[in-house]
Amino acid sequence: MISYDDFQKVDIRVGVITRAEPFPEARKPAIKLWLDFGGEIGEKRSSGQLTRHYTPETLIGRQVVAVVNFPPRQIGKVMSEVLVLGVPDAEGEVVLLTPDQTVPVGGRMF
Repeated sequence: MISYDDFQKVDIRVGVITRAEPFPEARKPAIKLWLDFGGEIGEKRSSGQLTRHYTPETLIGRQVVAVVNFPPRQIGKVMSEVLVLGVPDAEGEVVLLTPDQTVPVGGRMF
């Protein structure tokens, strides 16, 4: 088990997807994402294997939840700066975690 103090070290914030594009260079079908986390964090990039339930067009403007304090990670030709969070559906395809109401961009989960 981890302690609550360990959990608090993970910085999970709400961002809004401002841009999304197909990621054909990825090993598995994916989408490149640009997310705005507001003034303190700004814009960050990521990618996700989201093509079963989402298209780039349907992602624009969507609020999502992401870990913003992991080190950047190279995913193919994309430097992923945040980890966008999701859970698998019954077939193992990603469903994004999103607030059920609009909240301020950059808001931290607690």
